[in-house]
Amino acid sequence: MRISPRRHAVRAAALITGLGLVLSGCSGGGGGDSTLTAPGPDVLEGLDEAVQVEFWHSMDATNGQVLDGLIEEFNAQNEGRIEVTGAFQGDYDTALANHRAAIQQGETAELIMIFDLGTQFMIDSGQTVPAQSFIDADGYDTEPIEDALLNYFTVDGELRSFPFNNSTPLMYINRDAFEEAGLDPDSPPTDLAEIREAAEELTVRDDDGTVVQYGFGAAVYGWFIEQFMARAGAPYCDNSNGRSGRATEVLFDDPKVVELVEWWQGMIDDELALQIGRNTDEAQAAFNSGRVAMTLESTGSLGGFIEQSDFEVGAGYYPLVSAGDPGGSIIGGASLWINGEGHSEQEVRASWEFVQFLLTPESQSKWHAGTGYLSVNTEGYNGPEAQERAEQFPQFSVAANQLADSEINENTAGCMMGVMAEARATAEEGWETALTSDTPAEEAMAAAADRLNTPIEEYNASVED
Repeated sequence: MRISPRRHAVRAAALITGLGLVLSGCSGGGGGDSTLTAPGPDVLEGLDEAVQVEFWHSMDATNGQVLDGLIEEFNAQNEGRIEVTGAFQGDYDTALANHRAAIQQGETAELIMIFDLGTQFMIDSGQTVPAQSFIDADGYDTEPIEDALLNYFTVDGELRSFPFNNSTPLMYINRDAFEEAGLDPDSPPTDLAEIREAAEELTVRDDDGTVVQYGFGAAVYGWFIEQFMARAGAPYCDNSNGRSGRATEVLFDDPKVVELVEWWQGMIDDELALQIGRNTDEAQAAFNSGRVAMTLESTGSLGGFIEQSDFEVGAGYYPLVSAGDPGGSIIGGASLWINGEGHSEQEVRASWEFVQFLLTPESQSKWHAGTGYLSVNTEGYNGPEAQERAEQFPQFSVAANQLADSEINENTAGCMMGVMAEARATAEEGWETALTSDTPAEEAMAAAADRLNTPIEEYNASVED
């Protein structure tokens, strides 16, 4: 199975906070990588032996096998010139912790995969060559790369890393349940009000009045709040989502989020939604078993839902809080960073050659088909492997279409903040407090936002020049 941008927030929260406190010892302050530039292709001329590139990543099981296949293909094409060695580093936050230790020891890998929540730290660490430098030096054409992905990893007008294993969330539906309830499975709900209307028809009780099928149920997962805010056109943190200046506060006590949490509580109180809590595995199991007829999850769950469910699975765009919201989608997953500090020009260039290979339509077709991640290069969807997957899983076109239709702005770019992982976990805490106590949603989310003030201040102080 794939590793998605989830399940790591609690463990990663303390890690990210701690990372900021050592940055001043890693580099000359925030964003020091601007002095590192991309070497040209001439540095790989006249080599006596193949340049070695160590690639740290978080892909195991099937995903790791697909990645290993791409590495082998690249090495075969570049025999005697470049040799890439993949090195599994554990899940996303473990990989970031390993990278932190490597920075302190001065022994970083040439290429590393880092999840979305680590983006600000990677910039602040001052170790990498900005992706934009390679693009500018080579005149590399980013036109085929999905705009929403470029939007997320672009900071201060420069692409900082290369999108690779990325996903977006969807609303999944039990098509059989929809048909039995007299609803059109080809027109799933698009906002919270419509979800409630459908849930009233989809909720099924036995003769004793006990609910045997809830209309809706999803995990209390912080990534979902980020999605709802983006689709409502609301920033998650101040200073233009941390992109016009360092973020100093989170804004997830926004009225739109309060409305979401209050709606969620009403659905549970009226027995239209199953109260699941923060465990996303339990939420998946509830949908697979038919316990809930609608849920929210990553695109990476599509294949598993189809394989593990006894009903026909449908998919729709991630819902809006209310009709008329502008829409948009924040991506999840990870990107590729090329380390420059402590590495030769040959190693930096060789890493870039490998990244270019991974982003080709041919590689992306194989990657998308084998893993379920988005095809970063949109031309990859036309490849034979991707076409075969599309025939097998036509529902996946919903994900591609949703991303293509996404508003491209600072809100859908997502919040850029050094303690983003802690923010996600804290948002979950506030949300869950409102659902499991008498604390009003507005009060719970405001208190959660306030708890982040000190971690944000400490991180920002640690990276100031």
